[in-house]
Amino acid sequence: MAIPVIDFSKLNGEERAKTMAQIANGCEEWGFFQLVNHGISDELLERVKKVSSEWYKTEREENFNNSTPVKLLNELVEKKSGKLENVDWEDVTTLLDDNEWPAQIPGFKETMAEYRSELKKLAVKVMEAMDENLGLPKGYIKKAFNGEEDDAFFGTKVSHYPSCPHPELVNGLRAHTDAGGVILLFQDDKVGGLQILKDGEWIDVQPVPNAIVINTGDQIEVLSNGRYKSVWHRVLAFPEGNRRSIASFYNPSLKATISPAPQLVENVKEEVDQTYPKFVFGDYMSIYAEQKFLPKEPRFQAVRAM
Repeated sequence: MAIPVIDFSKLNGEERAKTMAQIANGCEEWGFFQLVNHGISDELLERVKKVSSEWYKTEREENFNNSTPVKLLNELVEKKSGKLENVDWEDVTTLLDDNEWPAQIPGFKETMAEYRSELKKLAVKVMEAMDENLGLPKGYIKKAFNGEEDDAFFGTKVSHYPSCPHPELVNGLRAHTDAGGVILLFQDDKVGGLQILKDGEWIDVQPVPNAIVINTGDQIEVLSNGRYKSVWHRVLAFPEGNRRSIASFYNPSLKATISPAPQLVENVKEEVDQTYPKFVFGDYMSIYAEQKFLPKEPRFQAVRAM
C-alpha cells in the first residue's frame, strides 16, 4: 500500500476534475499525500538539500553526538534493559521570518528564504483546493487561519535523524498528530523512516524524489468538521544514513478562533456537530505542548472546557 502521489500541475488542465478528486481522496482517506510537478523548481530543491546537509555537518553534528538522546542510549545499552520512550533521535531547528538563522553556510539564508516563499504559495494553493472540495468559499481556510490580524503562522522545522547504532531501542520521532493546519514536508529521497497509521497498520511514506508531502493537522480536522482527519505518524530510527526532513507548518495565528465551518455543520446530524468545539488556537497549543504524543480527542475536550 502506497501513499497517493498526485501530479499537481494537472490542476490547471483538462484533468482538473480528476486531480481534485485525487486531492479529496488524499485528504479524506489518507490524511497524507505527495505532490509532484508542484511548481517548485528542482534547481531550488537541490540547493535546499545541499545547504541543509552542509549545515548539519558543519554546525549540528558535533552537538548531536554529545546530546541527551545519545547519552541516554549509551546508558541504556550498558544496562541492557528497556527502550528510550520519552526522547527522539532527532536534531531539529525551527526557521521563522523573525528568528536568527544559521549564518556560516554560504547561501543557507538566501536558499531557505526563497524555498519558504515558494512553499507558502504552494500551501495557499493546496488550501484553496481543500476549500473547493469541501464546498467552502475560496480562501476560507486561509482566512480562518489568519484571524482578525491577518497573521497566520508559517514555520519551517529542519530536522536530521542521524544513523543510530541501536534503532530498536529509540524512536526517530514518537507517534503524534500535528497540532496545526497544513504541513508541507520535503523529505529525504534516499533514507526512509516516515510512517503513517492507516487502518491499524503502519505504512511507509515512500521517498519520491523532489516531491512535497502534504498532511493535514488537527485544525483542518476541526474546520472540516471531521471530513479531513489528522493522522498519526512517526519516524523510525535507522542504522545507516542521515535522514533529512524539512517540514513547514501553515498554522493559524495564536489569536485565531477555530471552529467547524458552518456550511459543514448544517449538513450533518447534531450529535456529530458536538465533536469539535470552538476555541482560540493559542489555547489549543498550550494543551498540545503537554499532550503532543497522546491521543488528540482529549485535547479537543480540554480546550472545550476552557
